[in-house]
Order: sequence, then structure tokens, then C-alpha cells
Amino acid sequence: MTPSEQERIAKLLKQALPKVADESAQLGRDLWPSMLRRLQQPETPARWFEQAWFDWALGAAVAAWLAFFPSAIPILLYHL
Repeated sequence: MTPSEQERIAKLLKQALPKVADESAQLGRDLWPSMLRRLQQPETPARWFEQAWFDWALGAAVAAWLAFFPSAIPILLYHL
């Protein structure tokens, strides 16, 4: 890559990326107290189920796949 190409790429990147102002680079508040509160909250089973619906759907799809195509079991075990 020639220096002129590097300069052209640098110029294009500077045009594409927005400039960051100094005041926006700093957080408006401390995030650690809210993180501690969130970590100390007990997690309810219903809330866990709402977050993991995709995991259940994926597991059901794999089980159905293995039920219809039992010859795929070695393939699945190979990839695990």
C-alpha cells in the first residue's frame, strides 16, 4: 500500500466517523452503584424463563431434528 493510498484511507475514515467532543467522552454519572444494585437483586424463575425463550426454542428444534433424522446424532456429537 502506497503512502498516497494510506492518506486517502485515513481521509475517508475521518470523514465517515463522527468527531467525539470532550464532554461527551465522560460519563454523566457513576455506573458502579447501579451495577451493584442489579447484581444484588434476586432473580426470579419467571424472569429467567422470559430471557431464555430462544434457548428453549433452539433446544426444541434440535430435539425435533434428531427425532426426524436419527442418523444426524453422530454429526451433532461431532460438532459438540
